Amino acid sequence: MKNNVKSLWLMSLLFLLSGTLSMGQGQEEFVANNYDKKEYSVPMRDGTSLHTVVYSPKDKSGTYPMLMQRTPYSAGPYGEGNMKNSLGPSSFLMEDGYIFVYQDVRGRWMSEGSYDNMRPTLNERSDDPQKIDESTDTYDTIEWLLANVDNHNGKVGQWGISYPGFYSAAALPFAHPNLKAVSPQAPIGDFYFDDFHHNGAYFLSYWLATSVFGYQKEEPTTEAWYDMVNPGTNDGYQFFMDMGPLKNADKYYGEDNFFWQQLKNNPDYNEFWQERSIIPHLKDVSPAVMVVGGWFDAEDLYGPLTIYKTIEKNNPETYNSLVMGPWSHGDWSREKGPQVVSNMYFGDSISTWYQKEVERKFFHHFLKEESEGGPGLPEAYMFDTGLNQWEEFQEWPPKESEWTSFYLQENGGLSQDKPTGNRFSTFESDPAKPVPYSQDIKITFTPRKYMADDQRFAARRPDVLTFETSVLEEDITLAGEIMAQLKVATSQTDADWVVKLIDVFPADHPNHPYVQDGVDMGNYHLMVRSEVIRGRYRESFEKPIPFVPDQITDVDFQLQDVYHTFKKGHKIQIQIQSTWFPLIDRNPQKYVDNIFEASEEDFVKAIHKVFHTENFPGKINVMVLPNK
Repeated sequence: MKNNVKSLWLMSLLFLLSGTLSMGQGQEEFVANNYDKKEYSVPMRDGTSLHTVVYSPKDKSGTYPMLMQRTPYSAGPYGEGNMKNSLGPSSFLMEDGYIFVYQDVRGRWMSEGSYDNMRPTLNERSDDPQKIDESTDTYDTIEWLLANVDNHNGKVGQWGISYPGFYSAAALPFAHPNLKAVSPQAPIGDFYFDDFHHNGAYFLSYWLATSVFGYQKEEPTTEAWYDMVNPGTNDGYQFFMDMGPLKNADKYYGEDNFFWQQLKNNPDYNEFWQERSIIPHLKDVSPAVMVVGGWFDAEDLYGPLTIYKTIEKNNPETYNSLVMGPWSHGDWSREKGPQVVSNMYFGDSISTWYQKEVERKFFHHFLKEESEGGPGLPEAYMFDTGLNQWEEFQEWPPKESEWTSFYLQENGGLSQDKPTGNRFSTFESDPAKPVPYSQDIKITFTPRKYMADDQRFAARRPDVLTFETSVLEEDITLAGEIMAQLKVATSQTDADWVVKLIDVFPADHPNHPYVQDGVDMGNYHLMVRSEVIRGRYRESFEKPIPFVPDQITDVDFQLQDVYHTFKKGHKIQIQIQSTWFPLIDRNPQKYVDNIFEASEEDFVKAIHKVFHTENFPGKINVMVLPNK
């Protein structure tokens, strides 16, 4: 069942995807009173023209840097008399005076050409004008702007959130010499580890988004050309259970949705996905970079952390910085007053502080100042989500952090002592009754709040194993990377493994004014970090292999970084499970070559074992910051 959703709901969806929102009537008037708007058709080297919108300050007495966003989500509103409500990453930059540039990327909205998700980046530059990528399109756009837009100072910056964050990162290889400052924010780094996949597991919760990315338009258009699936219910859990195996989704998308076909036909990390990763191309980066992300970003957490670390490793002389705050996807671009994710309150006006004291300084220094040196910012601004405070670091992870192992123990214990017994924990995993990822499952375009949800409901299920420390006698701060090293066995030939790092609050922890109805913060189980691996990819994401039934097997995988203080009186808990529905699709648990083609009879129950013995010690390795 489909429904043409091509009006206000769709436009709000596009704002949600790009992480930007209208800032209100006052700023709308500011734009109209202080900026002129022009629309251009900018030619690329292969003859394709990209629709480009330029907002220039009315005051022509000086010169201004250009600040550009390239987006697949529409550079509208279209028509030179129709103005955006606000410009740039924030009101501070808009009021400071920049030439703001918005461009529809190739194949989207008013631009010509064909669209390609995460278009592969070329390994080298060529004189062949037909060899294009997002970097060449950015280069050609900057070259044209410098020659055709008045009152610029010769310096160009770029920013974007989510997919526009990827386009910002994609401008870094072979960058135009006038591109001086780039801020990839919540950038997609690799579609096999961001958004639609995590370590080989397909993120079913992004299934609705397939409409947005899977249809080519016939000609430039100001109207949406794709149809959104109407599930007919808000109950996401039931909708996807009723849909059954993934092959049944063909009735909603079918052959005409090219992205759905790409997902189905490329379950492994093959050349198709590998060539779409921007990560291997982040070499010889010349612009200054500020990567921004949110600790509770359900969509793109891999991207910002990996892009920052890769640039740092490959380009030690490049200005490269990182900002990670207590935000969900794109929260830093909008001010909501109290910063709340799920039931967690982190403070007030955090986004405004970032916009004014960090983002503004970054772009001002590299695009407006003539002075040498840096903008006076630390290498990394990181928010401790346990103490609710910002900290400055000169590198990330901090060099002071020390690797520490927490071992799974019998009877649900968790400690830094190696186990001495000869026990394992066991549970039955039933694809017909998968563990929900939240108590509040509504079918949405993409999930968000679950990243900080209360996990008590999961801890009380028999198909979720819990391992917990005793009450902490002093604070312990995790700052850096996390690695799960499990010793497991299964009665079947395939399995998913989900690991969640939980902060268990004291029973008498007080509520705050923003707690959702029916939730008590006493004994709240905060999900600090979580991740999944599709077990068939435990040795290689390119070459899956089945499990040998009942054979003890190593399953090692990385969770994303964390900066969180577990306070005295709290407990550290690890949850391990094998279903996480409908966040990820159901693993049949009987090995099939392609789960997108699995049949109902392939889905079987399995008995899973997690070992915590002297010879097979399961553990979670974390980086602990001493003397915090």
